[in-house]
Amino acid sequence: MSTGDIVLEVENLSVTFATESGPLQAVRDVSFTLRAGETLALVGESGSGKSVTSLAIMRLTPPAPLVTLAGSVLFTGADGERRDLLALDLDGMRAVRGNEISMIFQEPMTSLNPVHRIGDQIAEAITFHERVSNRVALARAAELLDKVGIPDARRRLSAYPHHLSGGMRQRVMIAMALACNPRVLIADEPTTALDVTVQAQILELMKELQQATGMAVIFVTHNLGVVAEVADRVMVMYAGAIVEKGGVVPVMTRPLMPYTQGLLHSVPRLDPESLGRDTLEAIPGSVPDPLSLPPGCSFAPRCRHVRPACEAAVPALEAADDGHDVRCRRWRKLAEAGA
Repeated sequence: MSTGDIVLEVENLSVTFATESGPLQAVRDVSFTLRAGETLALVGESGSGKSVTSLAIMRLTPPAPLVTLAGSVLFTGADGERRDLLALDLDGMRAVRGNEISMIFQEPMTSLNPVHRIGDQIAEAITFHERVSNRVALARAAELLDKVGIPDARRRLSAYPHHLSGGMRQRVMIAMALACNPRVLIADEPTTALDVTVQAQILELMKELQQATGMAVIFVTHNLGVVAEVADRVMVMYAGAIVEKGGVVPVMTRPLMPYTQGLLHSVPRLDPESLGRDTLEAIPGSVPDPLSLPPGCSFAPRCRHVRPACEAAVPALEAADDGHDVRCRRWRKLAEAGA
């Protein structure tokens, strides 16, 4: 997939929640860039900070002092103007959100309003951002439903969310996200609640729409099979921080971080080499409590390659190769040993 200029540049993004037990840092110094036409996959277990990162970019986290955002999210709009989304006021952010940056949420049944018709929900963003009549917006909504593969699109405009299947509701969410031709689309686990057949259809649809429009995509998922299918680059998160990032081929075929290796080894495989393997390898333990992270490397308590030095200080994110970064003190020795 061809990629163009940088449309999104996230620098040292941190998200801190105020809790009764003290500040909870859910995202820690996350930095990445996204180019036009590119798909970046955010990967990690539940609780790793993927969705919070996405919500922070969209400024959909609760306001301060409940949640504090730090760092910068530099977005280049269609007009060529570069602005920091974290510094925009509410009116400025409303002009960007749903217009130039859109989001597909994880569960369409809870994201769609159950008491409003599908057509009205899609048309709302069009009338708000493009200042057209409701009639024009509804005609555009019918075109979008047709584009995402919903049959008899005009009749479906008057349907309510509970009238549609899970796959069709997800297509409606995609239509809503694409209503104003955004430059960036954030897809937060868009296929989690769907069966395998519908999942494949949704992924194919998103790829076709991306190729047609040239939009950049941030694809949030825990499904590594999906990552191999749709992504150009991948960013692995653990305990709120990036632990490995790079092109999808080097990260998926030559992972350097033990956590990434564990994720890949836990995926069922059907190739001849894995036939006869009785059990899948699992990563022991669970993601640590962000209120009491272990000293040093956050993954150390679960890592089979841990050494005392790993617990001495938090390792830096190092450049292991051109465009391939890893956060691990022992990555060189593990790479040499073929771990």
